[in-house]
This record gives sequence, structure tokens and C-alpha cells, in this order.
Amino acid sequence: MMSASSPDSTAHGHDLVGQPHDEERAGPVARAEAEAAQISGSDQPLGEIGERFDRKSPFLIGMAAAAGVAVTYGLVLVVVGLREVLVLIGLALFIAIGLEPLVSWLATRRLPRWLAVTAVFVAAFGAVVGFLTAAIPVVVAQATQLVAKLPGYLRQAQDHNSWLGQLNDRLHLQQAIENSVSDGAGLLNAGVAVFGALTNLGILMVLTVYFVAALPRIRAALYRLVPHSRRPRAILIGDEICVKVGGYVLGNLAISVIAGVLTLVWLLIFGVPYAVLLAIAVAVLDLIPVIGSVIGGVLVSLVALTVSVPVCLATIGFVLLYRFAEDYLLVPKIIGGAVKVPALVTVVAVLLGGALLGVVGALIAIPVAAAALLLAEEVLYPRLDRA
Repeated sequence: MMSASSPDSTAHGHDLVGQPHDEERAGPVARAEAEAAQISGSDQPLGEIGERFDRKSPFLIGMAAAAGVAVTYGLVLVVVGLREVLVLIGLALFIAIGLEPLVSWLATRRLPRWLAVTAVFVAAFGAVVGFLTAAIPVVVAQATQLVAKLPGYLRQAQDHNSWLGQLNDRLHLQQAIENSVSDGAGLLNAGVAVFGALTNLGILMVLTVYFVAALPRIRAALYRLVPHSRRPRAILIGDEICVKVGGYVLGNLAISVIAGVLTLVWLLIFGVPYAVLLAIAVAVLDLIPVIGSVIGGVLVSLVALTVSVPVCLATIGFVLLYRFAEDYLLVPKIIGGAVKVPALVTVVAVLLGGALLGVVGALIAIPVAAAALLLAEEVLYPRLDRA
């Protein structure tokens, strides 16, 4: 009979009373700690990277698919919830890119960037303040005249033989105005809308200032997201898109100012009432591509009809002539060199942008379409040709 102290009695890792050795009593964590101490070296103190998980495992594939769906759904909810804020951020970035050529031009004149940005916004602020100082008294006076003449317009609206009465019979304008005025909730909603618009305008101005000041850092950060092998070409394409956006923003602003000034001169010559109000409306509406100038022209022509039918017809001719000159002279000269978008693509882009984002979508539709065409020409079509 074998003694209790023979080697066979401990061959399976048990002592005299059948208990495990110290290593087995320590457990899996202690063994892992001992192995961690062995693999830690001076060149790799944290050890070597382990083998990859089996990416073809059905469990990992299912988990990845479920996580992708959950993340996508969450991102959609976030985008929908932050839609208004994202639109403000995108519009501020759009305006900042549009102002960048002017800031860069000043910076090339040996001005520090912060001084160039300050000069641009001080000049813009001074222009707005000067314009408001000159326009507000005239606007207030013309608005007072409009209020004084409203009873006469209402009497004409009730006269079925006048043109205003016939228009009222077809569109029920008087009833709509009375309902909107008598409805307290409508006035409250209008006040809330005006307050919200002013708040968004202030936020937009602050964001634009910050974006213009930090645009070089934003540009570098975005290009860092592109792989190194494709980064140089991405820089060339991205800078070209920024040039198109900048040319469009500054050019569209210049054309709108020209439209407002010419409209003001025409209305003053023919004695059309509310000339300053109408000129400002035309300048603002002309910022919207395709449809903005049409709406402004219709508005001006209707007000000119209150003077006389010949003045209205002459105003319609002026609107058509200016629209022709803008489309075939001003736009090709001022914007055409930077943004080359076919007419059909322009109309479709404006319609889609307006349907998605309203006025903001219509404003940015053309440069977005120009960027999409550039990407298609430089990236998509060459790959399809090689396929």
C-alpha cells in the first residue's frame, strides 16, 4: 500500500487532505496577473496587442447590424430635434465662407486676421446702421401714410366697380385682413414670430463672427478627417467649393443692392407711393434665386397700379427688362465666373431647397448644386468611366 507522502498522492495537484495547490487556490485573476507581469517589458510595458476577434462571427455581425440601426435612428432623432439650430449653424457657416474672400484679401494686405475680421464686420455694421438711420424716418412716414389711406382702400374694396373691389371679390382680401386683426391669438403669434426671428438673427450674427474668425482652424480640422493619401486632392476640391460659395454670396448681395437701387430710382421718378419700402422689399426678395425677383416685381407692379394703369404697365416693362438684364448681364458677369450651374439645375435646386428648408434652402440651393456638380465631375464621373 502506497504511503500518503508518495509522489502519486500529489500527481493530480492535491495535498495530503485533498486540497488544491496554491496556484489553483489563487484563481484565474491571480494567474492572469502573474502572466501580465511576465509579458510586461521595457519596450512594451503594456504588452503586445492581442489577436483580433473573429469579425465573421454571426454574433458580432448581428450586434454590429443592430448597433448600426440604433445609432442611425438616434442620429435621425437628434437631427430632427435640433433642426432649427442646425439650420442656423449651417447658414452662419455658409455666410462665413462667403465673407472669407474679403477677409483673405484684407489679410494679404499685411493685416492680422483678427484685424481683417474686425474691419469687415465694422464696415458691415456701419453700413447697416447708416442705411437704417437714413431709411427708418422715410419708412415710418410712408407707413403712416399707408395707415391714413387704409379707409380709402377699404371703401374702394367695397366698390365692386373698382379694380380693388373686383380683386377683393375674388380673393376676399378684406375678410382675411379683418379676421387677422380681430383674432388676438393671431396677433400674439405674429409677435412671437417676430421675436423669434430677431432672436435667431442675433444668434446668426454671433455664430457668423465666430465662424469667420475660426475658419482656418475649422478648415484644417475638417481636412484632417480625410485619409492622408487623399488629403491633397480633398484640399483642392474643398477650396474650390469654398471659392464658389464665396463668389456666390458676395455676387448675390451686390446684385440685390443693384436691384433695390434701380427700383427706388424708378419708383421715385414715376411718383409711386412707398418707394423706399418697396425698394427694400425688392432688394431682400432678390436674394432668393429665380422666384424672389418675380415676387418683388409683382408687388411693385400692384402698388404702381394705384397711380395709374400706364404707370403700372411701364413698371411691368421695367421689371421684365431688369429681369432680362440681371439674368443675361449681371449674373454672368458677377456670379457666373464662380458658379457655373445650368439653368435647369438651378430651377430644380431652388425648388428642392425651398421645399426642404424654406427660404434658407432656396438661398443656399445654387452653391450646393455647384458643389455637387464639381464633386460629380471630379470624383463620380472618372470612377464610372474607369469601371
